[in-house]
Amino acid sequence: MRTVLIVENNLSDLELMSHYLRDSGYNVIKALAAKEALNKVEEQKPDVIITEVVLPGMSGLELCRRLKNHPVTEKVPIVICSSKNQEIDRLWGMKQGADAYITKPFTREQIISALKSLAV
Repeated sequence: MRTVLIVENNLSDLELMSHYLRDSGYNVIKALAAKEALNKVEEQKPDVIITEVVLPGMSGLELCRRLKNHPVTEKVPIVICSSKNQEIDRLWGMKQGADAYITKPFTREQIISALKSLAV
């Protein structure tokens, strides 16, 4: 079973995404902030990370940069799922190392398709 770390501070989005992923056969780890996510990545070694951009303390973009610049996590695929839906947001997210970028509101199909496109 593949493990997904979801980094999302909006509880309804976090629960909805968790539900979609569990129903599709994924194991889910949750984090409400980027610093919490960094600890969970180290401890639980997820196969993929889904993060919001707007997070308390450290942004999802900074989280992405840190993970992609660390030898242990540089190959872990990162999907940004954000309400920031302008093309410049998508380009900036990809420049920070994201492997996929989807916008809110999201569907089950968008989430699963993004993971499948990354072979997760």
